[in-house]
Amino acid sequence: MTAITDQDHTEHADQPDDADGAGAGAEAGPQRETGRQRETGPQHETGSQQGNGPGAGDRPGDSTRPPGSTDSGGSTGSTSSASSAGSTDSPGSWDDGLIARRVDETTEATRYSTQDLRSTAPAAVTPLVYDGPLGSRLEALRELVGLSRTRLDNRTLSEAGRVLEEASARRRLSGQHTVVAIAGATGSGKSQLFNALAGVAISETGVRRPTTAAPIACSWSDGAASLIERLGIPPRLRRRPLPTGDGESQLRGLVLVDLPDHDSAAVQHREHVDRILGLVDAVIWVVDPEKYADAVLHERYLRPMAAHAEVMFVVLNQIDRLPGEAAEQVLDDLRRLLDEDGIALGEYGEPGTTVLALSALTGDGVGELREALGQFVAERGAPARRVAADVDIAAARLRPVYATQRRTGLSEQAREEFSDRLADAVGATAAGEAAERAWLRNANRACGTPWLRLWRWYHDRGEPATGRLSRAQADEEATARQRVEQAVRTVADRASAGLPVPWAQAVREAAARGAQGLPEALDELSSRAGVPAGRPPRPGWWPVAVLSQACMTILQFVGGLWLLGQIIGFLSPNLGVPVLLMVIGIVGGPLIEWSCRMAARGPARRYGLEAERGLREAAAGCGRARVLDPVAAELLRYREVREQYGRVVGARR
Repeated sequence: MTAITDQDHTEHADQPDDADGAGAGAEAGPQRETGRQRETGPQHETGSQQGNGPGAGDRPGDSTRPPGSTDSGGSTGSTSSASSAGSTDSPGSWDDGLIARRVDETTEATRYSTQDLRSTAPAAVTPLVYDGPLGSRLEALRELVGLSRTRLDNRTLSEAGRVLEEASARRRLSGQHTVVAIAGATGSGKSQLFNALAGVAISETGVRRPTTAAPIACSWSDGAASLIERLGIPPRLRRRPLPTGDGESQLRGLVLVDLPDHDSAAVQHREHVDRILGLVDAVIWVVDPEKYADAVLHERYLRPMAAHAEVMFVVLNQIDRLPGEAAEQVLDDLRRLLDEDGIALGEYGEPGTTVLALSALTGDGVGELREALGQFVAERGAPARRVAADVDIAAARLRPVYATQRRTGLSEQAREEFSDRLADAVGATAAGEAAERAWLRNANRACGTPWLRLWRWYHDRGEPATGRLSRAQADEEATARQRVEQAVRTVADRASAGLPVPWAQAVREAAARGAQGLPEALDELSSRAGVPAGRPPRPGWWPVAVLSQACMTILQFVGGLWLLGQIIGFLSPNLGVPVLLMVIGIVGGPLIEWSCRMAARGPARRYGLEAERGLREAAAGCGRARVLDPVAAELLRYREVREQYGRVVGARR
């Protein structure tokens, strides 16, 4: 079958067409230069074909070539497997400078036909459907990004956002097609392999470097236009082989993309590669015996894409250049390097990267790759596996900001210690002791002897009234403020311990915001929740004690007046009774006061503890509302995102 090639005059409007000359050149025999373009003619952009021959340039403006014309690229990749294997030395053979390979150009007459995708009518497209687990992971990732917007910067979330956007965009496109890119280094023969898989010289090959300047797409079935548009490949660089029987049905649903060299000296070429590699469903990496261990390939591409092992093929091309068992040795070394890169190899039925050795020049092993590729495309699972691998990579990059190796949170002990520190800052213990002393002082005043009460009144008249908390001095206020700040820092450090840096910072900021105005709030609280104004409450036995103390005082007065009357002669002398009365009053008064003091210790202690407890609860409530609750809210948010992250990675950690 002769080749029907496509030529786009939007690229070469200034170049005369040479359809007639092409036919003449075909009759003249193999007198063209193989693997490179004619130096006398202008170089074409990738994907176009140029005819050579004595009649080149006769009829400008033609967009197609007549049947039977030949392609001038001299592409070794355009030869069929059978004819390539049987090629012999000829004047048109060439040496690539590394290992000599000779090609008979007469073999390129056997080619498959191609057609331009621009003339293909639109076909009905069945959108891609993600399965339940993958859909759940994507939804969890979307919720994770939403919950983290206020805590993480856009740069941290950019990769996850890109994965969500690309997954959503891919789901709207065809689920019956699999987009596979062929990538490789300069001189690896990826365009040769592209042509061998297509069965026709679509992508230009040659010794000029770089040869492939722009990505070229070839689709084996209709309905892939939107997928190719997503890759940014213009219509002039889209091709499709005409139906040829088994080859067409075997690769039905495949969209094959030939990429520029990933190590090209042209920056634009590398940008094409990096952009399209992030959009395709699978990748065929083509390596050659000289560059299969290239550090750029492994460090920049293969190692970062280790999670995409199930949607990658690694092909060792040009094995025809290796003598004897050298091909197997190089292939084993390639597998070793891939294993060191962390790429799972699809051996013994396990999912992973398929590693093959072939020669796109001779066709050896191309059939095995075509069969593996056909089975891979027929499964229709590559798009979902690619998205799942992208989610895995995004989750791995987000792990430092979500995952932790220790238990996080604020323990009950830390909460109690924070409340105790605030209680100490407001002087809850001192307030309880003051309340206890006030209760005892009130009991002593009510049940003490008049003489002792008079002396205490004289001694305490310069002091503040009892029943009120004494105000701290300026230095005590400064010390209390420092205690509050220290308590906040301590609880923030304990709450943020073990958290990833962004969430630890959020916890500290929440605690710092709550600490603003906390000392002033505690001061106001202590004045309202301290010892109540006025006299402390009195127990029921106080009236009896007061009456008994009054009786003792009366006995002292009666005994004293009786003695005074006897001294002045107003009464008859009788010292026994008045002295007894005075002794009873003098001894009974202090005894009753001492008994009341002993009896008052219990109620006074309970009164002081009640005052201390009230102030502690008030201080704890204030600290909880201002510091602990905001910190707990941040910890709860982290637990929520941690749970979502567990759904993203597919397991609860």
